[in-house]
Amino acid sequence: MSPAELRSNLSGSRALAVAGASLIFAAAGGAQAVTPSKTPPVPPVNPPLVVVPPRTVGAPVPVTLDEAIRMAQKASPTSIQAQGLERSDQAALRAAKGALLPQLTLSAGRVIQYGNAATRINSNGEQVSVAQKPTNSDGMTVNLQLFDGGQRLYDLRAARADIEAARANLLGAQYNIALNVKQQYYAVLAALESEDAAKAQLSEAQEQLKSSEAKVRAGVATMSDSLRGVVTVNNAQLALITAETNLATANAALTRLVGSDTPITAEPSSVSTERFDPLPDSAALIAFAENGPAVQQAQANLDAAKQLKKASKSTYLPSLNATYSRSGSGVDNGFGLGKDPFAYNGRLSLGASYTLFNGYQRELNVVRADVAEDNARAALRDAQLAATSSLAGYIGALRSAAQRVAVQAATVRAAEEDVRVQQQRYNIGASTLLDLLTSRTTLEQARAALISARYDYRIARAQIETLVGRTLQ
Repeated sequence: MSPAELRSNLSGSRALAVAGASLIFAAAGGAQAVTPSKTPPVPPVNPPLVVVPPRTVGAPVPVTLDEAIRMAQKASPTSIQAQGLERSDQAALRAAKGALLPQLTLSAGRVIQYGNAATRINSNGEQVSVAQKPTNSDGMTVNLQLFDGGQRLYDLRAARADIEAARANLLGAQYNIALNVKQQYYAVLAALESEDAAKAQLSEAQEQLKSSEAKVRAGVATMSDSLRGVVTVNNAQLALITAETNLATANAALTRLVGSDTPITAEPSSVSTERFDPLPDSAALIAFAENGPAVQQAQANLDAAKQLKKASKSTYLPSLNATYSRSGSGVDNGFGLGKDPFAYNGRLSLGASYTLFNGYQRELNVVRADVAEDNARAALRDAQLAATSSLAGYIGALRSAAQRVAVQAATVRAAEEDVRVQQQRYNIGASTLLDLLTSRTTLEQARAALISARYDYRIARAQIETLVGRTLQ
């Protein structure tokens, strides 16, 4: 669950607490109007504790943020697909290089004849039978395209551009995976902080209930104070149960994201909560963004489209081919390597061809290649503008979150001191329980706002790193 949802749950619990306390206070006030002024007996106000299942059995294993990112990048289907695309493009590049080389074909065969024996005329003019033997043959053929209008060279350049696009795609996929892991990892940290805040809220509420019960017994407070303490403890228990559930859900989502077979959770010590490293200057960040993974991939796609457009025009030029073949045959079972070598003959042929008309297919290919180049150029321009625009938004969100963290941290310290002062004033009868509960509500709100500000700061920084394709130190 996100920090916004956590704040919504806490706000709902506080609203119920305040409403319940108001009703109880009104009822208690009405009761005092018709009863004697003597100190009423203290009822058993201790609420039944809700047993939360312990997390010791099968507890998640804490991992650092870097470990979680490495695990996710290794197991993520997106990363595996990006790596497979790069492998395919590497194979396409080898094939494009191989197209520049001659094609070599080796052949061998053996012919066995059945039926009537062959005859021949001997030196005496007599027709005699000749025993038939199996005939063996082998040969070699070499084909080389001497000229194709430059199509193979353009295909080679396009294949190299595809490699660059695949590498940029892999880099972008890795940083997107890292961003997803960081978002969920920080959500786990926020859930841990919310759990700690709920535990502190419950502990404070229980101490307050004990103090109210003691004052009721001493006759210096009304039963309403103790009843309000019951409501506060119950609300704190509900907040803790909600925080535990949110933490378990966040841990499960993180475990699935990194592809772990065992439950894992975040290690709070691996992420700084108070130190915020400064960003590079805006000019450097803009330069990084304009050369980020998305822009690199778009630029490589444009380069490949340009080469494919040139290759589409190569069909307007003639093609030249050369073929050389050499073959031999005989009855030697060693295929000419034995005592009866084959008689070989060779053949060299040169050919040229030119397509005069092919039903406008060449024109169609040229138009399609030209459209693909225009689309790639527009995509590159849009990627550059999107990078600059997104960077401005992320920097603004980061700076705003950093300021919110500083302000909320100071607010939490002030609220904690206010609660301490109000507790002391209530203990000596200088303030009412309503004043103390109001201060505690302000503290809870400040803690929730601080958790949300830290989460927003971490996410904004991770988004900038994903955009520029590098880790900001």
